[in-house]
Amino acid sequence: MASYFLGFSGGSGAPIALRLMEQLLERGDSLQLAVSDAGRQVLRHEAGIPADDPGFDLGHLVAPELRANLQVHDLGAVAAAPASGSAEIDAVLLCPCSMGTLARVAHGFSSNLIERAADVALKEGRRLILVPRETPLSSIHLRNMTLLAEAGAVILPAMPGWYHRPQRVEDLIDFVVARILDTLGIDHELVRRWQTPETGTGSPWDEGEVAGS
Repeated sequence: MASYFLGFSGGSGAPIALRLMEQLLERGDSLQLAVSDAGRQVLRHEAGIPADDPGFDLGHLVAPELRANLQVHDLGAVAAAPASGSAEIDAVLLCPCSMGTLARVAHGFSSNLIERAADVALKEGRRLILVPRETPLSSIHLRNMTLLAEAGAVILPAMPGWYHRPQRVEDLIDFVVARILDTLGIDHELVRRWQTPETGTGSPWDEGEVAGS
């Protein structure tokens, strides 16, 4: 199975990151995790998880049966394996990715493990996926994203679609996670894939099928 690093920064999107962790670990993949201080606050605000409490074990972000393949690192552990180009990590995921973290990665700053892991992914030519959730975007945001895209990173904003006719918030979360998994080349059944309608017009689900049914 594959090995991934997930950096959870302060951008909005905690439910997406938690669902992504679940999907990767259920496959049996190895996942290394670091969460920024702002990311811990986001977990409390968006998921009701007291991750910013002193002593909270980030391993408890996933179900007990999924923890065997999860390794949690302190944010300041810049000597941890993800900080080295020799570590066997297939891809680095920053989800959610704050604009501050995105800017520092774009300009080569490595002040913590999340930023260093992203920097290593770029220099080693490995897959780096950043999942920002910000709107509107300033010209500074756009320039930083362009710098990263030119360096080989994938900018995958948390922008759900509606053509699969979502019925629940979870359907929108799964749409974004599905796009992340697609970018990693991972098969999944989170959402139904678009197919050409038999009539050549309209939606493949015009006959009454909706997401979640």
